[in-house]
Amino acid sequence: MRIAPLSLLISVSLLATSAFAQDTATVTAIESEISTKQVEYDNSTTILEKHLKEENQLQTQLELLRARSTELDKEKNQALDAMNEMYRRLIDDPSLDISKAQARYQQAVVDHKQNKDDISMQLAAIASHRKDIEQIRVAKHTQLNTLESLKEQLATARVERLRNEFTREGTLEVNHTINCKRTETLAACEQRGQQMGMQKATKRFIDQIFANLTEERIVEPKRNMAGAQVQILSSHVVNSAFSGQGNYNVNLSVTMRGDVNSSRLCSLLSVDNRFCADYGSPLAAGYQANYSASYTDSQLTFSDAQDNSQVVSVARLNEQPIRDYSLKKTPSVEPREAIKKNTKVELTLRSNVYDDEVFIDGVSFGSTKLVTALPTGFYDIEIRKRGYKSYQARLDLRKPQTINAKLVKKPESIAAPTNTSEQRQPTAPIANIVNKTNTASIVVIPAGKFKMGDINGNGLANERPVLEKVIANSFAMHSKEVTVGEYEQFVANTGYRTEAERSRGCAYYLNGEPVWETALNWREPGFQQASDFPAVCLTYSDAKAYADWLSGQTGQQFRLPTEVEWEYAARAGTATEYPWGNEIGKNLANCGWCGSEWSNQSSAPAGSFAPNAFGLYDTVGNVWEWTYKSPEQSDVAVRGGAWNFAPSLARVSTRLILAPDFRANYIGFRLVRER
Repeated sequence: MRIAPLSLLISVSLLATSAFAQDTATVTAIESEISTKQVEYDNSTTILEKHLKEENQLQTQLELLRARSTELDKEKNQALDAMNEMYRRLIDDPSLDISKAQARYQQAVVDHKQNKDDISMQLAAIASHRKDIEQIRVAKHTQLNTLESLKEQLATARVERLRNEFTREGTLEVNHTINCKRTETLAACEQRGQQMGMQKATKRFIDQIFANLTEERIVEPKRNMAGAQVQILSSHVVNSAFSGQGNYNVNLSVTMRGDVNSSRLCSLLSVDNRFCADYGSPLAAGYQANYSASYTDSQLTFSDAQDNSQVVSVARLNEQPIRDYSLKKTPSVEPREAIKKNTKVELTLRSNVYDDEVFIDGVSFGSTKLVTALPTGFYDIEIRKRGYKSYQARLDLRKPQTINAKLVKKPESIAAPTNTSEQRQPTAPIANIVNKTNTASIVVIPAGKFKMGDINGNGLANERPVLEKVIANSFAMHSKEVTVGEYEQFVANTGYRTEAERSRGCAYYLNGEPVWETALNWREPGFQQASDFPAVCLTYSDAKAYADWLSGQTGQQFRLPTEVEWEYAARAGTATEYPWGNEIGKNLANCGWCGSEWSNQSSAPAGSFAPNAFGLYDTVGNVWEWTYKSPEQSDVAVRGGAWNFAPSLARVSTRLILAPDFRANYIGFRLVRER
């Protein structure tokens, strides 16, 4: 709750309000844009539903016309037989009137032809309607991706606004009176009174910061985990006096700046921790400092029965200092033991990987490139990254140093929970029909059952209801998406030309909209690629053609996975949004705003990230993957997300519905091998 106005003895002014107003304006603008895009998306959903309903009506009418065609064809044949019979009778009886038989046959022919024309017109209407539906669906996908991207921006803006609000500056004047103890000198009483006045000022400043947070209602209940601090910029005694009753009264003016453990901002706002990745690693939730009241040369700490413990960093005192208390360092903030010398030396740490984490004596210092100043002495340095062997070194820091660490990738490291040796199925190479550098491998997916769909309630309407599905038999699946090199072998062997190469080219995103470019195809998708990148700009038929060819080459049956098979394999025994949990994390997959070097730039080489527990790579992000459609289906689902789609659309249950002839530089495929 908001604190009550302070008494007249305390006045505070929080500065830089224009900057905070700008932060709020940014958040408000993004929220407004989200609202607008949500309306557009909802309208598109309504329009699509209307078109789908109309298509069903057209299909129903077509079935009626086809049924009538059978009846009319029968009537025409019967009329023809009747007329032929009348002609035979006419030979024996020239006076016979055959006009009715002729008229019946003529009418039957006219009706049959009209019905055929009606069927042709109905098919044309359905085809035109299908094109409209395809355009609406693609527009919906664009709107959805834009909407989710705006939500990414909103989370970033909220975190930045909160950080700026915590780091406000202000000047506070506080009046404090204490009773001098009989056993202490006047100087000691004066020092104690000024200490307690400073404590009151810093605690009140912290209260004011929390009370003025834009999202105070959300943050205040988590106040004990904020790591809020105050840095004293300047302070001086306005006036002070002793009374005849042994009281000491001091009036202090203190200029302060707030500070916060920035890695905890995401927890305070209940957003994904990756939005705070630039501020360092998040600390454990529920952390609360617990210091006794004392001054140090670099910080002031205090504890109050009615307030959460706070740490107040003292940067400097002004020309009229309260006192020089000759205080000692507190080990709670320093990463080394108090026995270290006070002389600090600059240490620079670099590594050959992105998004690593540096630990110095077990304390996280964030990611490289890192420049920090430490007291001289011995340090244990460790640099970690998921999927890599940690770099470790013992350092005797006496003078400025630079460490260039080289991390080596582990041969088999997975982000998702691993199976036991009994559960894990062996991998097997496909017949060596392609270049060895591009030889695909398959993994055996065990039989089992799972819940399919929006288990956690964060998905789209087409992910519901959640259904329990049973995979009665094990099956084999490509561990990676089919690559450019593998598709090249198929084309070289057959001379096949993809639909993008035959007409219209391939779609790509430009300013958030899909644009068709005739020059784009699987060889030239609009970004640089190598043979180990996933093949894109392929339609459903292009993917099926590859599967048919591979089946013929190997003597085994390959096809696209059904949606049930795909989601079961992608989940790999989990019930979370991603194989490793419910948050996308950072640099665990290649999707838009996922923190990889390819995010929003291009696809990544297949298998660049850790596999799931079944041994499948890139089921999250990289490129959308075609799934199997039955003959009666007119549309196809793609699954898995892509390098230029928001993380929320890379969830394991996300479905996008497309026309089979759609192709884009963010859609590829992988295959299953039947038993």
